[in-house]
Formats: sequence, C-alpha cells, structure tokens
Amino acid sequence: MINNVTLTGRLTRDPELRYTANGAAMVNFTVAVNRQFTNAQGEREADFISCQMWRKAAVTFANYTHKGSLVGIVGRIQTRNYENDKGDRVYVTEVVADQFTFLDSKSDNQSNNETQNNPIPKPKTSSNGFSDLHGIDTSRSYDDVNKIQQGNGGIEISEKDLPF
Repeated sequence: MINNVTLTGRLTRDPELRYTANGAAMVNFTVAVNRQFTNAQGEREADFISCQMWRKAAVTFANYTHKGSLVGIVGRIQTRNYENDKGDRVYVTEVVADQFTFLDSKSDNQSNNETQNNPIPKPKTSSNGFSDLHGIDTSRSYDDVNKIQQGNGGIEISEKDLPF
C-alpha cells in the first residue's frame, strides 16, 4: 500500500505550535497549493490543505516559518473523526508531514518578515560554525546549497569535522 503526499505551497497563517499532555510537540498549519489550470474567468484557484507535524520537526518548522513562507512538504494523508459539542460526527482529512523543505531564499524570507513585522528567530551559531538546529547550517540560502551541490562553490571540510 502507498500513502504518500508531496506538496509545494505557501503557508496561509503562522504555524500553531502546541504540546500534548505527555510533552510531544505538534504543529498545525495550512498550505495553499495553486492548481495547474485556470477557471472560466482565467484565474488560478488554490487548494487549502490542512497539515500537522510532530516532535522536533514541528518545533523547527514553527520557529523558522511564518505566514507566506514557501515550503515543500512530504507526508501521508490521514483521516479521523470525532463527535463535536452538538453531537454531530465530524470527519477530518489532513496531511501528516514527515519531512519539509524551506523553499524561500534567505532574502525573500527576510523581506517577507520585514513587511509583516514578524521576525524569524536566527539560529545560534556555535564555535564550530554550525547552528544549534540539529547541526544544520541554516545560514545558507537554497541557492547557496544548490551551487555547492553542483560543485560551483566548494566547502573546505577538515578531518576533524567529519563524524566518522
């Protein structure tokens, strides 16, 4: 059986980070994904897809994204139901995200924040030059990483930096 979802879109609101009674982090967010075709008036419509993410990824996602952020999400569709206060059965379909990617360039992300007056917290950099975000250097933009992967901008790595 396969249940796999890949989305690319913009957040419709700031992510809502919460914690369960046993301390597990969980974030809810909605991704607006443009449809590939236009309607009768020639306008593009969008689907608004409810998503959630759990644990460390949820905290990272909530700390480094905001309304308008362009993100890539990989996860699975999940359905659930519950009884509301009126006694009606409510059915919910959502994407449970396992992985995400920041797709905004650093400059786009900063300019979006400045216009919304909602700054993204900067990762703390340790003495070895890495951020405290699980050892990932988040100071690089997507374009920088892409150049490095293509061999256009090398990184010098010493033996002591290797984990093996």
